[in-house]
Formats: sequence, C-alpha cells, structure tokens
Amino acid sequence: MTKIIGLTGGIGSGKTMVANYMKSLGVPVYIADEEARNIMETDDIIKTVTREFGNEILKNGTINRERLAQIVFNDTEKLQKLNAIIHPAVKKHFEAWLQNHHNFPFVIKEAAILFESASYKYCDAIITVTAPLETRIQRVIERDKTNRESILQRINNQWTDEQRIAKSNYVIHNISVKETQKQTDRILKLLKNL
Repeated sequence: MTKIIGLTGGIGSGKTMVANYMKSLGVPVYIADEEARNIMETDDIIKTVTREFGNEILKNGTINRERLAQIVFNDTEKLQKLNAIIHPAVKKHFEAWLQNHHNFPFVIKEAAILFESASYKYCDAIITVTAPLETRIQRVIERDKTNRESILQRINNQWTDEQRIAKSNYVIHNISVKETQKQTDRILKLLKNL
C-alpha cells in the first residue's frame, strides 16, 4: 500500500522548493495549494464561494483570490467557512490522484496547512520545512510583491514551527539550497524503508 508523506511548513519556509526537488528525483508530489487554486476555478466552487462571500469577490466571472484573501485572513470565522468549501474538494481530488500513483511505495502531499486542515491525520509520516522568520518574510516579499504586515498576518493564521515540529517525523532546516537537498536526500532514503 502506498504511504502518504505529508510535507508542510509555514509561508516562505521553502516547502515548495523541497517538493520540486523531490519531483525532480521522480517522487510523485501532490501540491495541495496548486490543486486548490485549480479547483477554485471550477463552476461549482465559484457558485458556492460566491453564495457565501458575495459577488464582490468575483472579477471577470472568476474568484479574485486577492480580494478573497483580504476577507478571510482578517476573519477566522470566514477563513473556516472558505476551508469548509475547499478542503473537501481538494481531499476528493487527492484521493483520485492517489489512485493513479498506487504503484509507488510513497507519495508526497505538500500542504501549507496540513495540520490546520487536519489532513495530517491521513499521513503515514510528516516532514516539516523550517527557515528563520526574517528569511521567510524576505522570500515572500520578493515572491508575492507584498508587504511585511500582510505576511505576518498570514504567519499568525498558521501553526508555529514549534507546533508543526512537535507533530512531525522529520524536519528540514532550509537555510541553503545545497544543505536542504542533502537533508531531503537523507529523509527520502529513510522513507524507502518505511
């Protein structure tokens, strides 16, 4: 039976870099945030989200994710409502994807909110990627062309590194690309013997 390995970390930690490195080595990787974005473009989800949050979140018939993010990241209750719409759809999509990768000994499920969404309960092991707070903030400012305040808001809506590490089997400290790849290689070797 294919094992599910959760890969998580706070915003800007470098979990996507680790996921892409694993992919380059031939490991099947499911990137939950990417799939959630695709799912949010389906008609059913657009209708459901619009019913919940109103037409002001639409732009040219699709969900304006920036507008929606402004609404949900400032209101925990609204974030929970959005998650209640998106998470079941992503879970169903992941299960179908997993069927297509059942001959692999393990697959990676990369998710920023693996713990917050309770998806970790379906994982056989969990890897957390960490990085110093200032490094994370700089990465996100460069990547998203956003400001420090909005990044800190998002960080405050996620679990802390300490909370994630306490529930993880493996930790990757992402300081330099070379060292991160070495740590990833070691973990992948261990996972082959799970």
